[in-house]
Amino acid sequence: MQNKDVLFEIGLEEMPARFLPGTINQLETKTAEWLQKLGLSFDKIKVQATPRRVAVSILSLSEKQPDIEEEVKGPALRIAKDEAGEWSKAAQGFTRGQGATVEDIYTKDVDGTEYIFVKKFVKGQRAEELLPSFKDVLLSLHFPKNMRWGSGSLRYARPIRWIVALYGKAIIPMEVAGTTASNLTYGHRFLGETAAIDEPANYEKVLADQFVVVDQVKRQEMIVDGIHQLETANGWQIPIDEDLLEEVLYLVEYPTVFHGDYAAEFLELPQEVLITSMKEHQRYFPVRDTAGNLLPHFIGVRNGNSDHLENVARGNEKVLRARLQDAEFFYAEDKAQSIEKNVEKLSKMIYQVELGTLQDKVNRVTKIASMISDAAGVDKETAARAERAASIAKFDLVTNMVNEFTELQGIMGEKYARHFGENEQVAQAIREQYMPNSSHGALPESTEGTIVSIADKLDTIIGSMVIGNVPTGSQDPYGLRRQAAGIIQMLLKTDWQVTVEELVERTVALFEEQSLPTVEREKYTEDIRSFFYQRANQLLKEDHITYDVIDAVLAVQIGNYPYAVARAKTLEPLRQDESFKSVQEALGRVINLAKKGTDKGVDEALFENEYEKELYRMLQEKRTVYMDAAANRQAKEALDTLASFADSIHAFFDHTMVMAEDEKLKTNRLSLLNQLAALILSYADVTKIQWKQVQ
Repeated sequence: MQNKDVLFEIGLEEMPARFLPGTINQLETKTAEWLQKLGLSFDKIKVQATPRRVAVSILSLSEKQPDIEEEVKGPALRIAKDEAGEWSKAAQGFTRGQGATVEDIYTKDVDGTEYIFVKKFVKGQRAEELLPSFKDVLLSLHFPKNMRWGSGSLRYARPIRWIVALYGKAIIPMEVAGTTASNLTYGHRFLGETAAIDEPANYEKVLADQFVVVDQVKRQEMIVDGIHQLETANGWQIPIDEDLLEEVLYLVEYPTVFHGDYAAEFLELPQEVLITSMKEHQRYFPVRDTAGNLLPHFIGVRNGNSDHLENVARGNEKVLRARLQDAEFFYAEDKAQSIEKNVEKLSKMIYQVELGTLQDKVNRVTKIASMISDAAGVDKETAARAERAASIAKFDLVTNMVNEFTELQGIMGEKYARHFGENEQVAQAIREQYMPNSSHGALPESTEGTIVSIADKLDTIIGSMVIGNVPTGSQDPYGLRRQAAGIIQMLLKTDWQVTVEELVERTVALFEEQSLPTVEREKYTEDIRSFFYQRANQLLKEDHITYDVIDAVLAVQIGNYPYAVARAKTLEPLRQDESFKSVQEALGRVINLAKKGTDKGVDEALFENEYEKELYRMLQEKRTVYMDAAANRQAKEALDTLASFADSIHAFFDHTMVMAEDEKLKTNRLSLLNQLAALILSYADVTKIQWKQVQ
C-alpha cells in the first residue's frame, strides 16, 4: 500500500488580513475531523495562506480506508422464525439486505431478548473516491463577512478564482462555485504567471518561482529578518508590534522590507499622532533611537521584490508626508479653539436617538461620577476633579484630530486639556475614561480616571439595555460585555466600600429621573444585575476559581467585588480540606432550614434549652466581629468567625426541634436561624460548594 501526499489550494480575490488566522485554524481542525470521519490516516496536515490563496497539504495519506467487519443487529428471534421453526421472510430480507445468507445468522441476548445478527464485511473505499468530498470542508468555513459574486448563490469571504486539487500527481475531480479543480495555480499578481504543479511536494517551490512565499512562517521570518538588518545597519530600535506584524504578514505574498524618512519637524506633533499615522493608517513600523525616542524614519513592507525599492520608499514617504501635514494643520486648528466651544458642539451630536445627544450623555456621566464619588467616600478635592473631568470628557470628539484619527479619542483630549490649562489629574482622567480598552487592557491609574471610566461605562451599559440593545449570543456591537468586565476589574483594584448592585440601582434611578425610555424598573434592574453577574462569573473563572465556589460566592449578590474575589480564593482550597466538611455541613443546615420561615424577631424568653441560648449568644457576640472583618475585606477572618459557630450549630440541631408543634417556638427558632443564615449568605451559599476529598 503506497501513501501519497494531497494538496488543495483555493485561490481567491485578496482576503482581508484579519480573516486569515481564523481561516487557517478552522481548516486545520476541519480537515483533521474530515479525515478522521473518512477513516483515512495521515502523517501531518499543513495549512498555508496568503492574501490570494489558502492551501491544505496532507502528507502521506493512506491509499484506502481499512476493511472492517461489523456486527449488524436484525429482528428479534421470535420474529425471525416462523411457527415451523424456519427462517421467516423478515430474517431472509434482513440477511439479503446485508449481503449475507441465513446460514450466516447467529443470535445474542440483548436485555433479555434474543436477536439475530450477521457479520458484515465492509471493504474500505480508495482515497481517490473520497477526496472530492473536501469540497464540503471548504464550504463549511466561517468568515467575519461574506459576499456573493456573479450570478451564483454561494456566499464566501471573497470570489473563488481557481482551485488546485492533487492526489499525488493526479488531479482530484471536484468543482466549487462553478470553478473546476486543476493543477494550475497563479503566482504573484504582478510578478508571477500561471504555473503547473506536478505534485504536492513541489508546491512551495513552484510558487516561490512565481514570487509567492506561501508559508506564513517563512514570510514572517523574512519580514523580521529584514527589520533586524535595518536595525543593525543604522543603530536603530524598531519595536515589532505583534498585531501589526500579523496584519502585514497577511497583506503580502512576497515581502521585502524597506525604510523611508519624514521631515524632522513633524516630531513636534504628539508621538501618538505620528505612531497612529504610521501604524494604523499606513502599516509602517515606527523607528526609535536607543533611548526610545522617535526618529524621523519608518519601516514598510512591500508586496514584491527589491526592484526599484527606492522609488517605492519615495512613494510611501509622499503618502505619509501628506498625512502628517494634515495632522499638523489639525493640531494647530484644534489648539486655537477652547474646551467650552467644543463642549457646546456636543449638544448638536446625537449619541443615540432614544438617549439624546452627546451632551445629554456627558450630563448623565457627570451625575454618575458624582454618585460614585459619594458611594466610594473619596475626598472632596478628588470628587471635584472627577466631576470636572466627566463634564468635559467628550470635548475632543469634535476636534479635527479625533475626527481624522478616531483611535486618538481621549488621548488628544488629555493633551488638549493640558494645553488649555486644566488640572493634571483632570487631563489624565479624560484619557483614562476609555480604559481598559480590551479584556485584559491597562486600568486607569488615577482615582479620578477610575471614577470617570466607571461612570461612562455604567451609562453606556444601562442606557443600551434600557432601550433594548442587549448583547445576544456572540453579537455585542457596543462592547457591553467588555465594558462590564472593565468596571468589575477597576473595582477590584480599589479600596472602596461600594457594591456593584448599589452602582447599578443608583444609575437606573438616574435614568428614571430623566424620564428616558424604560421598561418595568424591576425587570431591567434584574436584567442588568444578571448581566454583571455573568461578567463577574467569567472573570472568576479566568482566576481559576471552580464553578461551584463561584456560584456560592455570587449566590446572593456580587456585592463588593474585591471582597467577592477574596472570599472565593479563601473558599477554593477548602473544597479539599477535611476540617471544612463539618463546617460546611453546619452552615449549610442553617441555610436550608432557614428557608422554612422568615426573621420575625427573636424572643429570648421562648428559649427552652441552653443550646438555643448559646447559639443566640454567639450570634450577638460575633455579628460585629464578622461585619468588621467583612468591611475590611478580611475574607479568612470572616470565614473563621462563621466556622466558629459550627460546634454550637451541631449541638443546637442535636438537642432542638426547630419545627416544633408550638407555633411560637417554631417561629422563634426559625427567626434565629434566619438571622444566622443572613450572616452566612453574605459570605457565601456554602450549600452550593461541592466538597472534594483528596484521593
